[in-house]
Amino acid sequence: MTFPAPQTEDGREAEAARVAAYLAAHPGFLAERPALYRALHPPRRVHGETLADHMAALLVAARAETGLVADAARLGLDLTIRSATAIAALIGAADVLGVVAAEWPALLGLECASLAAEEAPSPGLRDLPAGSVARLTEGREVLMRDHPPEAAILHGEAHALVVRDALVRLPGARPRLLVLGAREAGRLPARGATASLRLLAQALARALDGTARARP
Repeated sequence: MTFPAPQTEDGREAEAARVAAYLAAHPGFLAERPALYRALHPPRRVHGETLADHMAALLVAARAETGLVADAARLGLDLTIRSATAIAALIGAADVLGVVAAEWPALLGLECASLAAEEAPSPGLRDLPAGSVARLTEGREVLMRDHPPEAAILHGEAHALVVRDALVRLPGARPRLLVLGAREAGRLPARGATASLRLLAQALARALDGTARARP
């Protein structure tokens, strides 16, 4: 009778890598063979059978991943609700830019909010050189950035507190830009925020254009 030669450490690592690769390529392998759970050492021992140990480990991992997704969804929903409140504040406002600068930061849970325009005709707008809107947004309708390099120009006195900002182009022929700054990155979530930010920009454009038409 022949006995297999003992494996070296390198050999065991290579075999482990092959097993791991196979399981990764066949994720249903253990689920289709639940009896194997009893033969395996669990990642974490708890009271109960080995199968329960493995299921607990799998549940912990799944909950952690689900928690990250849930946090992102919750932050996106929070911004959606806040955006609706901010848009409502524009209704009937005589000074739209004043509402954006003075009320929107608190309503949106942000550090600052303003409207920028190229060769701005109003002192309530942040003045930008011609071509700045297309350059800053890189041609996108909505752009979020961490630690924006032009923070001092776009966010004024609040620039030192801004860790993430959002640049949102307003619809229309004129190059205008809604500029939002957050001291906590989660206030402008990377996922789920685009639709809310577009809605804010659309509502702001309508309010501004409506106010301009109403002037004698």
